[in-house]
Amino acid sequence: MSKRIDSSLIWFRNDLRIEDHHGLNQAIAKCDNIIAYYSFNPNHYGENKWGFKKTEKYRTKFLIESIKGLKAALKKLNITLIIDLESPQKTIPEIVKKYQVKYIYLQREWTEEELEEENEVSKAIEGSISWERHYEQMLFHPEDLPFDISQIPEVFGSFRKRCEKEVTIRPITALPKPLPISNLLEKSYELPKLSDLGLENNETDHRSAFPFRGGTANAIERLRVYFWENKKLSYYKNTRNGLIGSDYSSKFSPWLANGSISSKMIYWEIRRYEKSIQKNQSTYWLIFELIWRDYFKYISLKHGNKIFKIGGILERDYHWDTSYSVFENWCEGNTSEPFVNANMIELKQTGWMSNRGRQNVASFFSKDLKMDWRLGAAYFESMLLDYDVHSNYGNWMYVSGVGNDPRDRKFNIKWQSEKYDPAKKFSNLWLQ
Repeated sequence: MSKRIDSSLIWFRNDLRIEDHHGLNQAIAKCDNIIAYYSFNPNHYGENKWGFKKTEKYRTKFLIESIKGLKAALKKLNITLIIDLESPQKTIPEIVKKYQVKYIYLQREWTEEELEEENEVSKAIEGSISWERHYEQMLFHPEDLPFDISQIPEVFGSFRKRCEKEVTIRPITALPKPLPISNLLEKSYELPKLSDLGLENNETDHRSAFPFRGGTANAIERLRVYFWENKKLSYYKNTRNGLIGSDYSSKFSPWLANGSISSKMIYWEIRRYEKSIQKNQSTYWLIFELIWRDYFKYISLKHGNKIFKIGGILERDYHWDTSYSVFENWCEGNTSEPFVNANMIELKQTGWMSNRGRQNVASFFSKDLKMDWRLGAAYFESMLLDYDVHSNYGNWMYVSGVGNDPRDRKFNIKWQSEKYDPAKKFSNLWLQ
């Protein structure tokens, strides 16, 4: 049976790859005429309600590199990527009308801003459109879970144990075959510069833990080096709390966050490594961390906008400070704790912070300074290379006592510093 001649639009957001992409495969199977679209939505680069940039230069540079890679990969499939500097609400209806689009394929999102954006696009489109939404973000597919979304356990261990026992990870979606070259649009779309988005140029700090570059090719190369060349996966559990250098952790999170690589791609490569090289606690522990990432997505899916509320998913009524001078001192690394300061300066200078650092600075912010945790979460959203809405707000709730930590722990910053930075190498690196 020949394919229908209808046109489809693939709306890329946080799924910036052609590998393991269900929606792309479905679109190619259904339609002969396919256009891809990505928007550098100006709303993402202005000031937020707290008075600083919603997205800063580090993640934006990484994103531009990721879109460059996506554009090249799509061109090999004879699909044009329309790169837009306007809002999707303005441009997508114009594309739909011009190219008589019948289907819009997109990754399913459920947080407030993304849903509002989709609704505004839908309202602006004239005529009937079929919205084809698909889950691309999770390791455990929602349809395979052993419980309904409303019954997701509030304790991670309960979620993990049942899923590990009862859920089979789906195989990677096959790479699609190229379309006829006639599918390409005549116009080629250029990538923006940081200055086009109101941001300064970004020079890499020589102290950076890892010289991140965006795009699927760089994600796969990182995976190859970390697993197969350096075999660091075999030691991951022992090194994951490190603070300095490229290999103390996998560093996959920036590519996972914008979808340049999928959880399943990493998972199945771990399984291949276990068969070929070694299976131990460390190889399992990276899967364990992928499950944590899934868990925060499901907590977000279950609780909706509660993850953005001051009381969190527990609806706790704490008194929170909002002093902007205290917040600025924390951002600038000008607090009473050198270990906090070193981590905050690293974030400011590179857009990166270790997992150990994030837990300490967030605990200090919410439990010692008693600052509104959402302000800290918004700053992380602005600065982090690997910002992911579900992991970011899930972790901030957890550390701040309004989320999924049943013990409501507070970090002893001095003890943490002595344990994880005993010779003060990390602190000295960033406080000189």
